[in-house]
Amino acid sequence: MRTLVKHAHRSESEVDNILIQGWVRTRRDSKSFSFLEINDGSCLKGIQVIVDAGIPGSEQIALMATGASVEVNGRLVASQGKGQKWEIQATEVKLVGAADETYPLQKKGHTPEFLRSIAHLRPRSNLYGSVFRTRSKLAYAVHQFFQERDFVYVHTPIITASDCEGAGEMFRVTTLPQGKDGDPASDFFGKSAYLTVSGQLEGETFACALSNIYTFGPTFRAENSHTARHASEFWMIEPEMAFCNLEADMDLAEENVKFLCKYVLEECADDLELFGKFVDKQLHERLQFVVERPFQRFTYAEAVEILLKSGKKFEYEVVHGHNLQSEHERYLTEEHCKCPVTVYNYPKAIKPFYMRVNDDDATVAAMDVLVPGIGEIVGGSQREERLDVLKANMAKHELDEEAYWWYLDLRRYGSVPHAGYGMGFERMLMFVTGVHNIRDVIPFARTPGNAEF
Repeated sequence: MRTLVKHAHRSESEVDNILIQGWVRTRRDSKSFSFLEINDGSCLKGIQVIVDAGIPGSEQIALMATGASVEVNGRLVASQGKGQKWEIQATEVKLVGAADETYPLQKKGHTPEFLRSIAHLRPRSNLYGSVFRTRSKLAYAVHQFFQERDFVYVHTPIITASDCEGAGEMFRVTTLPQGKDGDPASDFFGKSAYLTVSGQLEGETFACALSNIYTFGPTFRAENSHTARHASEFWMIEPEMAFCNLEADMDLAEENVKFLCKYVLEECADDLELFGKFVDKQLHERLQFVVERPFQRFTYAEAVEILLKSGKKFEYEVVHGHNLQSEHERYLTEEHCKCPVTVYNYPKAIKPFYMRVNDDDATVAAMDVLVPGIGEIVGGSQREERLDVLKANMAKHELDEEAYWWYLDLRRYGSVPHAGYGMGFERMLMFVTGVHNIRDVIPFARTPGNAEF
């Protein structure tokens, strides 16, 4: 049975007959032996292997260059060198797969731009190995958070005929001949179909039956944006709660952010140490601050007044009734409050049709959770449960009631107040790693003009 490198690091005593399998990071040769540093990807740290001349397999040592895959049998012994507690004295070494001098991940610094061009190999680097191990842990923590609170996990469809956000930025799915629009009725689904931008609408149907549910899956947006915060394919965490108002929605979202930060602090210590050393020196302190301190809350109107009175020169002007830009959100979190902020009660004119209209008939029960370094990380709302008001909202947004007949049925048959939110998984990952570009926390980024690998 395969023994992982991380088990060697955890051992308290020497071990005979240990087996490791992994990739060579570096090799150093002397006259009678060689040092191999090997990592199997299970953790940040590799382990040093001493290969004496003459042991089985040592005749191939010259082929065990950086990037080659090897299998080593040996003894785990106390290391005589500095910087490591243990090393392996090899009794047999086997070359599994060679890598020649063209292997692009040699032991030197590489730019993020270059590493994106070799996304099939970049997980072998220290930084991206840490990023994607943290991504895996964070995904597990998402499920743990909701499962511990008795939420039901629902798989919503990737292909949909409904535009949740109403922005029209959707990828069409079709089997019609390339370059021909044709009659949607003759297409595969008998109507125009698209990749989903959100599982929310379908999630609401299950919340109105199972009370508390969540979705966690890929979403797609055909937005021609080239910023460090946007990707065309990304993952969303979307809980929906029946018998829930905006305040309870904000409570859960803030609790969710805190839980994920705490989980990473506790479960990803080695990888977090690397991020703190090479990516963001204030990362650990900021995550600890989020875990320990309450979030501040402002209404949209209060947030706009803070921004207008700040005296700060913004690239985008702050205007009542307009969406807050990333620079505005980051000012609130990084300079004014120096902590995460939840902004709520937005103007209804800038929000989608499904958000509950407040009594002032000018705002909706919507909220955004903003964090330092990122801006918006969660967006949510109480949903409009009143049939007549929902239909009026749909008319204002010029939506066809027939296309949403099933969504309207939820308001006809046992309607209840309900609320939910969407958390951008990659943005949360950016926050807990300090990585500044969304392309660097997605295994294979899909952005305008780029669908490699």
